[in-house]
Amino acid sequence: MRNAAVGVRRLFARLRPGQGPRSSAAITFQRQSIAIARNVRAGSAGRAFLSGERLVSVTAVGLVAAALILSNLGNDVAAGPIGNTNGAGTDPRIAVGGGISGFQDGPVGSDLGGAIGNDGPIDGSTGAGAGLAADIGPIIDGPFASDGTLMKPVSVDTSIADGKQLMRTYRVRNGDTLTGIARHFGVSMMTVWWANHLTAKDKLHIGQTLVIPPVSGVVITVAATDTLDGLAARYRVASSEIIDTNQLADPNLVVGQVLTIPGALSAGIATPKPAATPAPTHRPPTVSPRGSGSSGSVRGPAAYTGGRFAWPVAGGYISQYFHYGHYAIDIAADPGTRVMAAAAGTVIFAGWKNNGGGYQVWISHGSNLYTTYNHMSSVSVGRGQQVGRGQQVGRVGMTGNATGPHLHFEVWIGPVWNGGTRVNPLSYL
Repeated sequence: MRNAAVGVRRLFARLRPGQGPRSSAAITFQRQSIAIARNVRAGSAGRAFLSGERLVSVTAVGLVAAALILSNLGNDVAAGPIGNTNGAGTDPRIAVGGGISGFQDGPVGSDLGGAIGNDGPIDGSTGAGAGLAADIGPIIDGPFASDGTLMKPVSVDTSIADGKQLMRTYRVRNGDTLTGIARHFGVSMMTVWWANHLTAKDKLHIGQTLVIPPVSGVVITVAATDTLDGLAARYRVASSEIIDTNQLADPNLVVGQVLTIPGALSAGIATPKPAATPAPTHRPPTVSPRGSGSSGSVRGPAAYTGGRFAWPVAGGYISQYFHYGHYAIDIAADPGTRVMAAAAGTVIFAGWKNNGGGYQVWISHGSNLYTTYNHMSSVSVGRGQQVGRGQQVGRVGMTGNATGPHLHFEVWIGPVWNGGTRVNPLSYL
């Protein structure tokens, strides 16, 4: 019994103050057990104490003690799988998007959780945090979760605000002109020219997609050496205007940004200087235009002596120059603008042809020199008629194969479409 009493006392040694909360039953049982142990040591009525009802009472108390012990042990032993750690580790964990929570403070020790849980300094000076700084090396910038996990966002927003999203697009349709498209969007014609890197005004073709800036100006792509103030000084505009036009949230520019510089100007349209070409002096042959719908022939002047040709369209501008595959110049103008003879001569054809030129007029000027006027909306002269320099022969239109109102003006050396050769009209204008 002495050994039993000692065993009971050892069991209750685990329930001393500081080892956790105790129930009132445990306290009562401890007091009874201490009294029993004293009686046993004194040897008084040992056998009588354990006989009869006292033996039953001791047994019941023992069962209660066992239940209390198991109940307290249950706080340390969890149901299901268990685990543990074997050190603080040296690398921070990466958590995607957060979600780490519920970290509980632990006792200060050598493990990482204990050091962080007790909020010790991490500058390597004193306290539990000193061990942390020594363990994980250099301090890493956050953000961190409450358990020290380094946070990383799910995705990084790499979009850059610029003027590209403000650009509009337009698909060229039949009858469109560069000037008309620019007027439709409320910008200058040169703004559309610069934004689309055009080289000739008549380079438009049906189905072509054009980029239209939000305002008149120049579209640029930011280079490595560009700054907001530098662009403002270069194009002589205010920095605030660039920011407002492109709806920028950050004045710091990024290489590759597309910006519209409002009101800025770039290079103009180059006008080539025509080379002087001596006029031919031999006598032109008798011309009988094929497909003219009339019989007989028309003889032109024997020699051309009129000097430089006159500009055939009042106020028009060159929308396409003479080049391979386009052996003429196109002169754009408003529909109905007067078309005039470039020089005096004889009309050898006037009417419609299905060669893509629509309504057209051919004139023989002498010295085997001819001009043709194509895509007109109307014809003002007739075959065999004598015309003077600057006399009206028709009006600007877009008949035949044309994308907008203009005059397709050709100069021929030799009979038109009958052995002659087309040359650059700028050599004669």
